Amino acid sequence: MFQFLCKTLLHSRNGSTVTPHNPSMVVSFSVRYLSCDSHNPHSFTLSYLTKTCGLSPKSALLASKTLQFESSEQPDSVVSSLEKFGFSKIQISEMIRKFPKMLCCHREKTISPKLEFFRSRGASTPDLVTIFTTYPWIFNISLETKLVGNFSFFVDLLQSEYKAIELIKRNARVLNTSLEVALMPNINTLRENGVPASSILLLIHTSWVSIGTNPVKFGMILEEVKEMGFNPLKSQFVLAIKTLTGLSKSKRDEKVAIYKRWGWSDEDINTAFKKFPSILSISEDKLMAAMDFYVKKLGLHYSVILSCPALLGYSLKKRLIPRGAVIEFLLSKGLVKLDSSITSLLTCSERRFLEKYVKCHEEAPHLIHLYSHKLKLSETRKYGEDEE
Repeated sequence: MFQFLCKTLLHSRNGSTVTPHNPSMVVSFSVRYLSCDSHNPHSFTLSYLTKTCGLSPKSALLASKTLQFESSEQPDSVVSSLEKFGFSKIQISEMIRKFPKMLCCHREKTISPKLEFFRSRGASTPDLVTIFTTYPWIFNISLETKLVGNFSFFVDLLQSEYKAIELIKRNARVLNTSLEVALMPNINTLRENGVPASSILLLIHTSWVSIGTNPVKFGMILEEVKEMGFNPLKSQFVLAIKTLTGLSKSKRDEKVAIYKRWGWSDEDINTAFKKFPSILSISEDKLMAAMDFYVKKLGLHYSVILSCPALLGYSLKKRLIPRGAVIEFLLSKGLVKLDSSITSLLTCSERRFLEKYVKCHEEAPHLIHLYSHKLKLSETRKYGEDEE
């Protein structure tokens, strides 16, 4: 095979054929080919992204479409700077996957100054890691014209650098927001309607999407919430705004239709919404599974759920299925009744649940085993699958 390749495939630059009698030509040709390939910017970039940065071949290929470099000097300086600030290789790899162009940022003019700024304002190493791994595009935002001003605004609003850092950890996109256009009009609307600062901060902390909604739409939703009877002085007022700003009319209609399928009237839905606004933001799959669990598996009347609509927000896997197994056992022994009082068993804390409904009975060892077994099963099975 070697002789065949030499005779038919390779030719020297001056036209001479590589033959078995001149095998050095094969070595020379191969070296030149590999050397050229290693200096191909695209090839080098792919190799660097996979071998040095730990990206998958697919991610590296996507990243290489937005950047290329011929040597490791520039990207090495970025990686080295991040490592000095406490970022692990895995965290750096995740940042590069999200924002490959950060490898082209200047270490002294872009990377270090922004990290130093947040550190000087109270951010710990874990804080920096959370903020920048979640939103590495911060490296592309001007420190002087945007980051400093936005951060200072939230410090003034929240009256605390610590709270500002916590807000940014939850949603670093606030650092790249036009405050005058997307935020202040809605804050002023809330203030004009008597919403206290604590509720405004609650909305900012829990839903940046809501507080940043188009001011005209935001004002219309606020008026609708007022017409429903929500008190602007109560936190439920902004939670209702949060839910409605995240729903299109068609989605709201779909959720209402689901509740009606389970026998709820418009009045029932409105009553439940006032108690627990999130009933309209629960996903259809989770809502159907929860209703199926309560009504069909446990046999609860929908009025019990209506009296405590927060029941619909609990996790099936982590709470409802394991506790449901305990409820069924206690019902079989006549130790609990299937009425509105059952809600306390479902809503109480884990510690309270174990003390009041598990460990206090003679069958405590069996109940503990049952509860633990169902808890483990629920972590590996989808709701609705047969359980042993």
